[in-house]
Amino acid sequence: MKFGKLPDISDIDFRLPPDPSGNRSRLPALPSSPEPPQLYIGCTGWSMKEWVGRVYPKGTKAKDYLKAYSLQFNTIELNTTHYRIPSAQAVEKWYRESTSDFRFCPKVPQSISHSKALGLGTDLIPAFCQAIAGLREKLGCCFLQLPPYFGAERLPQLVQFLEAFPAEQQLAVEVRHESWFESPQSLEQLLDTLHRLQRSIVITDVAGRRDVLHMGVTNTTALVRFVGNGLHPTDYERAADWVERLKQWAQQGVHEIYFFPHEPDNLLAPEMAAHFHEAAASGITGIQTRGPELSEPGGAKGAQMSLF
Repeated sequence: MKFGKLPDISDIDFRLPPDPSGNRSRLPALPSSPEPPQLYIGCTGWSMKEWVGRVYPKGTKAKDYLKAYSLQFNTIELNTTHYRIPSAQAVEKWYRESTSDFRFCPKVPQSISHSKALGLGTDLIPAFCQAIAGLREKLGCCFLQLPPYFGAERLPQLVQFLEAFPAEQQLAVEVRHESWFESPQSLEQLLDTLHRLQRSIVITDVAGRRDVLHMGVTNTTALVRFVGNGLHPTDYERAADWVERLKQWAQQGVHEIYFFPHEPDNLLAPEMAAHFHEAAASGITGIQTRGPELSEPGGAKGAQMSLF
């Protein structure tokens, strides 16, 4: 993920900002649940040969990467759907080869998200939604990553898209244009709209765009994209802050949390995922989660992990 990355982070204030004022009214309005909060932690892809012997068992073949991935992680930021609507055969294969507690978070295709009409008036939205419905109970939170030129003046069009997207499928929206964050009023208008329509908003923690770290919560599902800097010490400090903030939100009605660590070239994302899992499991009372158990290349854990 190159959005907001910086070559020099020495002057960046990585502290989490306070919640926006509207959270004080939105969070109490969230429905309560008798179930414990769920935390899903995952990366952005499973096709990583560099993980063999460290994340995947030694000798894992490419055809078995998803099986190995789902034994280590319980969700994925599914970027492949950003480039094409998956076939029914592909979706069935994903479903069959993942664990029962796994959740896929497919990105809305760019033929929709980056089109002038957001796919409205075409068959693209129903085609995508029908395809991912094949994931059944393993379908997590979809997310719409709007292009950097999609500004706040297009909120009415975004509302049309949200109303056209099936209510039974979870959806989070990621906005990047600076106009959404130029004033508290612009941000709150977006957050209140998403809250009214029962949709989530993506929160991105990245060095070069601290404005997208808005900390808005709009429904019971929160989706965080955490962009690290090669396991720099500040990555771990930020992770600790996130555990504390997510603990607060879970106590106030957030039932489902998706946390996606990004590290350069995806190579060290499993290390951050493992660290965050351990910190959250010990720091958030009652949270239901699981995370990877890593080994050194060729180590015993990797060699002994069974692919079903």
